[in-house]
Amino acid sequence: MAKLVTIFGGSGFVGRQVARIMAKRGWRVRIAVRRPDEALFTRTYGAVGQVVPVLCNIRDEFSVRAAMSDADAVVNCVNIERPEGKSNFKSVFEDGAEHIARLSKEMGVARIVHISGIGVDPDSASRYVASKARGEAAVLDHRPDAVVLRPSVIFGPDDHFYNRFASLARMGPVMPISGGATRLQPVFVDDVATAAAMGATGEAEPGIYELGGPEIMTMREIVEQVLTITHRRRLVLNMPFWLAGIGATVLDLLQFVTFGLFTNRILGRDQLILLKDDNVVSGKFPGFDDLGIRPTASEAVLEEYLWRFRPSGQYDAIKNSAKNLRSF
Repeated sequence: MAKLVTIFGGSGFVGRQVARIMAKRGWRVRIAVRRPDEALFTRTYGAVGQVVPVLCNIRDEFSVRAAMSDADAVVNCVNIERPEGKSNFKSVFEDGAEHIARLSKEMGVARIVHISGIGVDPDSASRYVASKARGEAAVLDHRPDAVVLRPSVIFGPDDHFYNRFASLARMGPVMPISGGATRLQPVFVDDVATAAAMGATGEAEPGIYELGGPEIMTMREIVEQVLTITHRRRLVLNMPFWLAGIGATVLDLLQFVTFGLFTNRILGRDQLILLKDDNVVSGKFPGFDDLGIRPTASEAVLEEYLWRFRPSGQYDAIKNSAKNLRSF
């Protein structure tokens, strides 16, 4: 019988790509998610019955134990950008990761892959980064043989990074940003998923891997890249952190007083902290080269999904070309 991998968060941005790759390699794939009915699309990644979504809440140990029953490998792709209800940074990044690692050891799961992030630091002022760091430490405490992936900001068709900037660019002539000089190393979601699959299959040696794309760009350069691809002219205005902090505080407060009816998906105080530090590989850990993966440049992928943010969408190039026609 084919080997089985349980992917926690397997219907998410990264998890679905890991599932697709593992199914293509002939593995049986169990998609462990809170809402299996919303993950039914993953069944198309393999043959009938090869990919199966199951109910799982990583905050609950019994749920985690059931989801990884008989698994040969587990991959933790669960991620949240902001606390929502009972799913906060501690319960997801720390407690959830600890449940997966500890129970995988107790149940004899051969391999475990944990997706973390570049720059994790338990002493960070960012609750997101600090919780990620403590969760990673918990995983390595129980499973020192784990493959831990630390990607920079991840891009791809369903990302919450490039798509967000492209969406904001439609709102007016000015494009306000913060941390314009902060350096990032965008990495393609398929490359991260390939690295995770290698960890699950045993092709990657246990350890920490920092994953960054082939180019290092400032936040301003990334925004200008988005404007070029979406055919929009905007004044990119870099706001000082103190000023951006006022706006982020107001948006966070609005989410709090509305009891979550309004969700701050623009910029929160915790996200603002992240923009103060560079997010690039340190060179202290193995990376794509050690895995034999050639990372994909953002310019090779972005047009495939950002075209919809152009003034006329897919017809934008045709309209621009028509302007050059002369009537006879």
